[in-house]
Amino acid sequence: MKVKYNLKHKDVNSMARYGTLETNRGTFETPMFMPVGTKATVKMLSPEELYETKAGIVLSNTYHLWLRPGEDIVEKAGGLHKFMNYNGPMLTDSGGFQVFSLAKPKDITEEGVHFKSHIDGSKLFLTPEKSIEIQNKLDSDIAMSFDECPPFPVTHEYMKNSVDRTLRWAKRGKDVHKNENQSLFGIVQGGEFEDLRKYSALETVKMGFDGYSIGGTSVGEDKETMLKMIEYATPYLPEDKVRYLMGVGEPLDIIDGVIRGIDIFDCVLPTRIARHGNAFSRNGKMNLRNLQYREDFTPIEDNCDCYTCRNYTRAYIRHLIVADEALSGRLLSIHNIRFLIKLTEELREAIKENRILEYREEFINKYEKKPTNE
Repeated sequence: MKVKYNLKHKDVNSMARYGTLETNRGTFETPMFMPVGTKATVKMLSPEELYETKAGIVLSNTYHLWLRPGEDIVEKAGGLHKFMNYNGPMLTDSGGFQVFSLAKPKDITEEGVHFKSHIDGSKLFLTPEKSIEIQNKLDSDIAMSFDECPPFPVTHEYMKNSVDRTLRWAKRGKDVHKNENQSLFGIVQGGEFEDLRKYSALETVKMGFDGYSIGGTSVGEDKETMLKMIEYATPYLPEDKVRYLMGVGEPLDIIDGVIRGIDIFDCVLPTRIARHGNAFSRNGKMNLRNLQYREDFTPIEDNCDCYTCRNYTRAYIRHLIVADEALSGRLLSIHNIRFLIKLTEELREAIKENRILEYREEFINKYEKKPTNE
């Protein structure tokens, strides 16, 4: 089946939406945060630990799986879910972001992108058709269109040409998409330009995708610009399709994205900062390497229901970090992922009660005090 978005309630004071997303592997509430399992694994976590964080959709990366182990091996294993033993829904990105970070402007052609492997430097060529073919074999529940990921900032002329190419690539990918059990999402680009965001959104919607994402954010722009990018696109996306903001995972950015009509988010941030000894908390990020936690025998957060906070103290986690034990990253990753998922759970309740703006103010009043050291 194709994913189906059901709008259940709209906040009366903003564009925030509460809904459900029906997938091949269950129905899930939105707004939702998706943990990132780039190489068919969420770093440090087992599938069982993901279930305990109440994760729904997990994201995996087309580019990395294409290189290792290869889409044919994943297909022979029975698809991505069986390969990594995760029974929840999976979304695969197109590989575009990674490809464009490795390519030079001269290597971007109408046909596709030439670049070198980050593993061994071998020459590679990825096209919209190839990206979709790989994702068809990976058999994720949701595949993403292959888009051009322009840098920030660029000229209006550059971005207009880029948007047009992304639209042509989206059509080419849609034309070869053959997996009937897999949904295909279109991607809205346009940079910081209001007219191009509107144009990209309207033209992408005309193609009739199963869902829509907003790309080209979190690429070096300031927060005000990022929020404008969202505002310029969401009014032109259909209300009966899910909206996905790619690569955004700061708590305040998730809240502000929800207020502007976004339904699902993904980011590597919770596991990345965990590997460096940092934890999300309602009072800002905590750096548990700091000496102040040496004799702190309380959990990261008293009201957190995650496995880490139920069983371990700040002092113990600090000991693991100082001792260079991998368990520290594992415990912090569990907490950080659960923190963001719990945040979206609370946002859903705030939307139902028409108090999302009050929730934002209450959250910021605590979060931006930051009594702990980053």
